[in-house]
Amino acid sequence: MDSLRDGIQSAESIAALHAAGVIRTEAPFADDQVQPASLDLRLGRKAYRVRASFLPGRLRDVTACLAKLKLHEIDLRQGAVLETGCVYIAELQEGLALPPDLAASANPKSSTGRIDVFTRVITDQAREFDMVEPGYAGPLFAEISPRTFPVLVRTGSRLSQIRFRRGAVRLDDAALARLHAETPLVSAADPSFQGGVAVSVDLSGFDGLIGYRAKRHTGLVDVDRPRSYAVSEFWEPLRADGSGTLILDPGQFYILASKECVQVPPDFAAEMVPFDPLVGEFRVHYAGFFDPGFGHAAAGGTGARAVLEVRSRDVPFMLEDGQIVGRLVYERMAERPAALYGAQAGSNYQAQGLKLSKHFV
Repeated sequence: MDSLRDGIQSAESIAALHAAGVIRTEAPFADDQVQPASLDLRLGRKAYRVRASFLPGRLRDVTACLAKLKLHEIDLRQGAVLETGCVYIAELQEGLALPPDLAASANPKSSTGRIDVFTRVITDQAREFDMVEPGYAGPLFAEISPRTFPVLVRTGSRLSQIRFRRGAVRLDDAALARLHAETPLVSAADPSFQGGVAVSVDLSGFDGLIGYRAKRHTGLVDVDRPRSYAVSEFWEPLRADGSGTLILDPGQFYILASKECVQVPPDFAAEMVPFDPLVGEFRVHYAGFFDPGFGHAAAGGTGARAVLEVRSRDVPFMLEDGQIVGRLVYERMAERPAALYGAQAGSNYQAQGLKLSKHFV
């Protein structure tokens, strides 16, 4: 498409890409499938339990790998339970025929990350997860691995989202500092700009609550049933004890929140770096996309925090209040979307504080 501008493509461009056949679908888009700067991806009709995660590499298709690694086939049309500790590969209803100057990247949706479902998009001949090279033409697949809760999914369930990018539009540290001076990106008095905007953890407490730790051996979560599960059946609340610290147990899953309020101006999109070895051996934020308007006052997002999905690696690790746990990188939009995040009925996390996924009440 010659009309595309450099930047992250907006909802309007995504619709145009679909109309032009760049985004191919088995069924028409759902009404709320296109977000301000991303597209939700829907599970198709089949999934496969596999022996191990894999990348096809330059010479193989996903189906060729499945022929060697699949244990059994699952029909998703009537719904299916995906068990914890298992790896599944699911067909997606969306496929791509990208022009040579357009690339894409994927991430779990916010609600997916907050229930600890590890999800990555793969393509034929892929050498990286969640990355779609310019000019790729072919199907998309999702690798799914529930880590804490078993989940019920079906054809049409949305676990991942994809962004389309033309050109090199990521802001460097100097550009971030200039943008912050014009429109504060985080509420920190002295923010750090080093490979992105630093984000720290709040362990002082939200009305005495600093976070949640997931329980083990719970019931399943139907990913398509919001506001259906009692918090107490799945989560252990963590109370502030005055120490300003929290020791992360290896293998446990935590929901915490950033100390800073975060803002994404309307002409930009942001992404949380999911793991930074410079700050500790743990992972934050499985679901890293922040749409234009997140936390923006004009879109009703004043005071929005970044929710952190945290898992420690190998050893216990002590977090301290105000410790840097990740970084936000910002990219320019190709054009401002007509509707910002929070202006749509499907925006579940605008103006959020410490908040679990939409499934819990």
